[in-house]
Amino acid sequence: MQQIKKNNLLVLAKRIKTLRLERSKSLNKFCFSRGNVTSATWSRIENALVDPKFTTLVEVCAMLDISLAELFKDLELNYDSEL
Repeated sequence: MQQIKKNNLLVLAKRIKTLRLERSKSLNKFCFSRGNVTSATWSRIENALVDPKFTTLVEVCAMLDISLAELFKDLELNYDSEL
């Protein structure tokens, strides 16, 4: 399960960075002009250094003008609980 989580974070990070670069080459300029996620937080998300909260991902989607469904497209979301 840990590997699935890690892979999902890497896919999300790459997708978010690609979408941001399509809109602006500068991370600082993009974050300053678009909204509520700081450039430091955005950088940590793009580099898969954090597991962002759901509310942060909602903000990311708003800043990128995409839906949550688009952001989560093709992720492995079948987590089997091993209790």
